[in-house]
Amino acid sequence: MDIVVQDAVVLELEPGPKRDVLAQMAGALADAVPDLEGDRLLQVLMDREGLQSTGIGEGVAIPHGKFPGLDRLLAAFARSTPGIDFEAVDGQPTHLFFLLVVPENSGGQHLKALARISRFFRDASFRKQLMEASSVEEVFSAISEEDAKF
Repeated sequence: MDIVVQDAVVLELEPGPKRDVLAQMAGALADAVPDLEGDRLLQVLMDREGLQSTGIGEGVAIPHGKFPGLDRLLAAFARSTPGIDFEAVDGQPTHLFFLLVVPENSGGQHLKALARISRFFRDASFRKQLMEASSVEEVFSAISEEDAKF
């Protein structure tokens, strides 16, 4: 919970190609965190997507990357009600996005964060709560409840 930046939550992404979707999330996080530069963050995310899509299936993507000069893990949440083609492993549209940015030298810390986030999204009721949330506060409430389970 402590890594999610509340001011970077996007309740409804504008539809578009993967790069545009990542640009929206990177821009929201960069606007909320002065240490980040949106264009550089977008490039980090695109480079990671070039290796393999971070669309893990079941309507979920966890775009992530290592950002030079960052001193802590940061995360942002975004949603697309109609869904976006994010080249997910199951070929289905992606609705829920959890962006994770980690320090360049984070070692295994980012792998632990990715594993925990992935566990959250395995829960269908959690995904449903996020899809139905009508405010940032409801999103945070759902994440907080899920976080308390682990």
